[in-house]
Amino acid sequence: MSPPNTDSEEGSVSGGNVAATLEFREATKRYPGQDEPAVDHLSLEVPAGEICVFVGPSGCGKTTAMRMVNRMIDITEGDILLDGTSVRERRPAELRRQIGYAIQQIGLFPHLTIADNIATVPKLLGWPKDRIDSRVDELLELVSLDPHETRSRYPAQLSGGQRQRVGVARALAVDPPLMLMDEPFGAIDPINRERLQNEFLRLQQEIRKTVVFVTHDIDEAIKMGDKIAVLQKGGTLAQFASPAELLAYPKGKFVEDFVGADRALKRLALQRVRDVDLWKAPLAREGEPVQGLRAKISDADIDIPLLVDDAGRPQGWLSKRAMSGERVTKDLRSPAHPVVELDDILRDALSDLLESEAQYGPVVDEHGRVQGVLSLEVLAHALQIPPDQVPSGADAAPAH
Repeated sequence: MSPPNTDSEEGSVSGGNVAATLEFREATKRYPGQDEPAVDHLSLEVPAGEICVFVGPSGCGKTTAMRMVNRMIDITEGDILLDGTSVRERRPAELRRQIGYAIQQIGLFPHLTIADNIATVPKLLGWPKDRIDSRVDELLELVSLDPHETRSRYPAQLSGGQRQRVGVARALAVDPPLMLMDEPFGAIDPINRERLQNEFLRLQQEIRKTVVFVTHDIDEAIKMGDKIAVLQKGGTLAQFASPAELLAYPKGKFVEDFVGADRALKRLALQRVRDVDLWKAPLAREGEPVQGLRAKISDADIDIPLLVDDAGRPQGWLSKRAMSGERVTKDLRSPAHPVVELDDILRDALSDLLESEAQYGPVVDEHGRVQGVLSLEVLAHALQIPPDQVPSGADAAPAH
C-alpha cells in the first residue's frame, strides 16, 4: 500500500501499512444523572496488528468504550493511549483522520459515487487527484470489488454486502494504524454476513491492522477476535482473553452463561483440520500386491485400507475380500464419505462425520489428494490442546 500524504493542516497521518498499540488505562465514562458509569475503569491492552472484540449484552458500554478511542465520546476519567500517546492530547478532527471507522449502517453518502465516498478523507488531506484515483482502485480490489464496475456507481445501486465492503474500503483509505468497527456486519443477512466475516479475516491476514470490533454476538466475537473483552452491565470488564481461553476457562457465572453451554463446540469452530495431527491411513491402489498393503497396515493408525486412484484421490474403504488374493481388488466395504478438506472448520467436520454415521473421514488437499484421516478421537484430542496453542482471528482463517 502506498504511504499516505503527511501534508495536512490537521497534522500528520501515520501510514506505511503500520498498526498501533492501543491501551485503555482505567478509562471511565459517566453521564450526568446516571447512577452507574457507562464504562467503569476499563483497563486492557491491544497489541499492534490484532483484533480486539468488545462483546456483551445491550447497554454494557461496549460501543461507548470504542467511541472513546476516537473521542466521539469524551473520557470522564482515566486515559486511552494510541501508540503510547494519550488520545486526550490530540485534537478530535486530527485523531479521527488517523482512525478508520466502519459501522453497521455503513454511512455512505448517497449523493456521492463509490469512488468519491472512499476518497472522502484523502480529499480532506489534500491528496493529489491521481493518487486518490489510484488508492480508490487499490482499495476496491482489496475488498473484492471490480473498480471498473463499481467506482462510478452510487450506493443505492449496490447490494448491502457490496456497500459494506465499500464502508471497509473507506475506513482503510489513508492506511490508518487503527480501525474501529461497530457491528459492521450486523445488518447483513446470515449468508452474506459469514462471507463478509471471512473476507475481512482474509484481508486482515494481508493488512494486519489493529482493530477494535464491537458485536453483541458471542459467535462472531469468537470467530473474529484475537482477544475478546466481555463487558457486563455497568461497563465492567468481566474477562479479557483469547477466544480459546475464554471458552476453556470462563471467569465467573456471567461469562460462563454468556458464552453458552456449547463451549466445546464453539472451540472446535476456532480450529481447522489443518491445525490437528491427522491419523495415517494405509493407502491402497487397485492391483498392488496384498503383501505390501499388509505392511502399510501395520505401520498405520487405522487397520482399514483406503483405496485411492492413481492421483491419490479417495475411492472408498476396502473390505477384507479385496485382500483375499495376491493383488488388491476394488471390493469396497463402504464409500469414502465424508471427504474432509484441510481448510474445513473442525466443528463442521464433526457435523459431517456424525451426519454420515462415520468414525473416520479422509482428509484431502486442494487437489483432492489424501493427506490423512480425521477421526472422532482426533477431534476429542483437539479439545485438549492448550488455549495458547489454538489460533485466533486472522490466523484461524483459511489460508489466503
